[in-house]
Amino acid sequence: MDGPAERSEENWGPFGRPLFDDPKMSWLKRVGVVDVGSNSIRLVIFDGAARSPAYFYNEKIMAGLGAGLPETGRLNPEGRERALAALTRFQLLAEDFRMPPLAAVATAAVRNAKDGNDFCQEVLEKTGMRLWVIDGKEEARLSAQGILLGWPAATGLMCDIGGSSMELADVSQGDIGSCLTSPLGPLQLQGIESKKERRAHIASTIRDMAKKLGKRRARLYLVGGSWRALARIDMVRRSYPLHVLHEYRMTPDDIRKTLTFFEDQDPAEIGAASSTSSSRMALLPMAAEVLGELVDALRPREIAISSYGLREGMLYQQMPMALRQRDPLIEACLFAEAKDSRHPGFGQVLYRFLEPLFGDVPAERLRLIQAACLLHDVTWRAHPDYRHEACFDYITRASLGGLTHLGRVFIGTALMFRYKNKGPSQRFTDMVALMSDADRNQAEVLGKAMRFGAMLTADLDQGLGTLSVDEKAGLLQVALSERSHGLFGEVAQARFKSLAGSLGLEPSAI
Repeated sequence: MDGPAERSEENWGPFGRPLFDDPKMSWLKRVGVVDVGSNSIRLVIFDGAARSPAYFYNEKIMAGLGAGLPETGRLNPEGRERALAALTRFQLLAEDFRMPPLAAVATAAVRNAKDGNDFCQEVLEKTGMRLWVIDGKEEARLSAQGILLGWPAATGLMCDIGGSSMELADVSQGDIGSCLTSPLGPLQLQGIESKKERRAHIASTIRDMAKKLGKRRARLYLVGGSWRALARIDMVRRSYPLHVLHEYRMTPDDIRKTLTFFEDQDPAEIGAASSTSSSRMALLPMAAEVLGELVDALRPREIAISSYGLREGMLYQQMPMALRQRDPLIEACLFAEAKDSRHPGFGQVLYRFLEPLFGDVPAERLRLIQAACLLHDVTWRAHPDYRHEACFDYITRASLGGLTHLGRVFIGTALMFRYKNKGPSQRFTDMVALMSDADRNQAEVLGKAMRFGAMLTADLDQGLGTLSVDEKAGLLQVALSERSHGLFGEVAQARFKSLAGSLGLEPSAI
């Protein structure tokens, strides 16, 4: 399929207009996407960094449009009423937010139902909203593009489960290959009452899909509400401290243990413990059966949960290649700095100043260091006594792509040292424990370097000086600029000494 640059201006899909008409743009004007699924209907309004859009507004209704579809061939009448009420509300919200028209996409239930077209026409007449009904392969492709929004160089297999279907798509270094669809959604499987027959059907369908895909993929990216619910249950089983679903990682062994754990639990109790709604819990036994067969057939080494899917993929599809190639993490941090810091632009100055301390670290770690520098001042409005905690909460819970859980904790720990010389508070001990001692020590050095560098200027046009390490002499040296000599007061000197101590060096200022 042609990329955004090759399409005519008359063909912009559900949006009806180009969203990214300038490949250099850094800010996405508010845009709303409605996903009409077999089980849920969701409105997401995106805003923020163009390459890493944030959720300005997010609302979901469990309408159950596809309930009973296998038996009747028609949309659930009660679900239709609930869906229409939700879409009416979403349209009114968009008008209140003074937004362009919402882009609305319908998937398996609407495309498979005999009355799907009638429902689309009713929605158009009563709300003015046009539903774009997409086929299964297009659903798989858009969900795979959602993976690329968060993981630009993703390589593996994307699996998206909805109420009435399950899609697979091959992803390799940013390119999308084979896209497959199947009727393995929980609402469809409920129509097969015999557990033995149902499991045989699931296994046979997945084996056929695996044969079409060919070679084994090391990583499986999971998209969809049922997968996220099972991941939350895995977090409960493991007592995992960081409750962020995006980039949560599991092994096949984790999956097997959690599926056994899930079977042994009281549904109401595990639903409450994992913050899973009763309507979602009702579908999880079927989804669990699918996931077990999926892991056995595909044999991935690692499973990653994605909060990004079809809706984010719709945005990614419109991005020019120049925008797609930008780092989503750095773009989001640049946006946050421009919006919230006292001195926008100083983060890059600070990064260049302290980079010599990390000359031998891998590129992946350097981007985390750069991100931390960009975010070092975005929580300044918090009370000084709690600023260090506010910045840790900010980074570990923010909606960010291109960032692993370890990366979140690393940056959060560095930012705590930026504001507090003693580093992480007691309440963050479990999360900090996710890092190795070496990572924690490096985060401490980064935080103290930011804490020191921020003392030397408030003027972007003035150099801070130069940091260097003389290992033979055991010295951390700072060659101050002419102007910075006057800023190298008692507090700055104390912070420089603390930084040198964390490196096991003696401080030397020239």
